[in-house]
Amino acid sequence: MISSPPSPDWPWKRFLLKPQSVTSQATVTTRGHILSTPPQDRPSGPPTSPTSRRLTRRLLQLYVGLALYGASVALLVEAGLGLAPWSVLDQGLAEMTGLTIGVVSIIVGAVVLLLWIPMRQRPGLGTVSNVFVVGIAMDGTLALVPDAHALGIRIPLLVAGILLNGVATGLYIAARFGPGPRDGLMTGLHRLTGRSIRLMRTAIEVAVVATGFVLGGTVGVGTVLYALAIGPLAQLFLRVFAVPSASSGGSTVVAAGQPEQAILRG
Repeated sequence: MISSPPSPDWPWKRFLLKPQSVTSQATVTTRGHILSTPPQDRPSGPPTSPTSRRLTRRLLQLYVGLALYGASVALLVEAGLGLAPWSVLDQGLAEMTGLTIGVVSIIVGAVVLLLWIPMRQRPGLGTVSNVFVVGIAMDGTLALVPDAHALGIRIPLLVAGILLNGVATGLYIAARFGPGPRDGLMTGLHRLTGRSIRLMRTAIEVAVVATGFVLGGTVGVGTVLYALAIGPLAQLFLRVFAVPSASSGGSTVVAAGQPEQAILRG
């Protein structure tokens, strides 16, 4: 829209001595008239800061990773050749109670999270999300994937489940929103007892596997293969999905320490 020209008494001519950019000014002057900047040259909205983009990526990685983790456990359940340690316990409790393995996973995660209180562990968004998202994704995937009986199908399911578990682990750990409840139990006991992370992890997982097996959980070649493969896979995908730190000038930051310290659920 063209507005009325300014008053002859207003010293508008001196503003014409300086060139004005169409894209950087709200208006431009020509022939003594003020013309509005074309809509296509105006900013469409506030610019997105690097911090905002980084947070969006981290949140996306967290929830995609947790959902894929639940899906990977479901594939291992369908393969029927052995589960990860905590999943053996979840499956055993599910057999005993009649609940779905996903619901049991949520209950176990919540109980383990309560154990953080006397150990003065501080949960994060990833900690609480871990409890619920993994269990929901597990039951959802089990409802969609048909039962597998032939060994020629179960073996690929096992391999796919372990690989997907490694991808999922790298995704949500690299998001850096806090440890999972089971990982916090391990690190809390390490802090209280002074024993090594490796020892605490081994002791906890032997106990949950033995308990789950007695209750009817599946222990087999898949359990051994998972134990051997998940550390290297997690370390690989932690590097792939590392989110650049705000203070690193764009360099990637990879979780430090042994893979056993980084894996949140085991």
